[in-house]
Amino acid sequence: MTRAEKAARILVILDELYPTVPIPLDHVDPYTLLVAVALSAQTTDKKVNEVTPALFARAATPAQMAALPVETIRDLIREVGLAPTKAKNLKRMAEQLEADHGGQVPADMAALEALAGVGHKTASVVMAQAFGEPAFPVDTHIHRLAARWGLSSGKNVVQTEADLKRTFPRERWNDLHLQIIYFGREYCPARGHDLSTCPICGWAASKKRVAEEAAKSAPKRKR
Repeated sequence: MTRAEKAARILVILDELYPTVPIPLDHVDPYTLLVAVALSAQTTDKKVNEVTPALFARAATPAQMAALPVETIRDLIREVGLAPTKAKNLKRMAEQLEADHGGQVPADMAALEALAGVGHKTASVVMAQAFGEPAFPVDTHIHRLAARWGLSSGKNVVQTEADLKRTFPRERWNDLHLQIIYFGREYCPARGHDLSTCPICGWAASKKRVAEEAAKSAPKRKR
């Protein structure tokens, strides 16, 4: 099976499983989405959605966030991972948006990546989900599944993103990255996964890959 044939079959399966793909992070505009995505690093979407209502009640705009002391922001987000660093970044990001962009989130990848605490993945999510611009944010789920399915070498997320962009139609990128995330969470976990029974890994993964992951999951013998 060629990579193009494999990609076409994957699209059919994901469309059947996830005909609609809601954005997992609660938000009301580009700014609240940007903040939520920035908070989601090393934290579950569920935890972010638990924390942001209180945060946005105090600071739903860059001007309001910039006016808060870092300590207040940190207390509001203390349950998420890396809260002290994220609090500093949120305040600095808000100040940058006010000073450089008139308090608006720029619909530009380079401008987003220049903001405090915003990396390529966060910027890609905002471009895709807030502005509808084609992007293919690669998180740990997508990176893992692309390698399992033989669509990328899996050496790093930069290579995975490039491989997936070459493999799938540009008009599908925004929905597809969410579909793969949902599939990874529901059907394709990182550990203890039997690839042979997976709806996609079962036919897309190579025999070598199936054997390698089975060996990793097998209980170690006592010596």
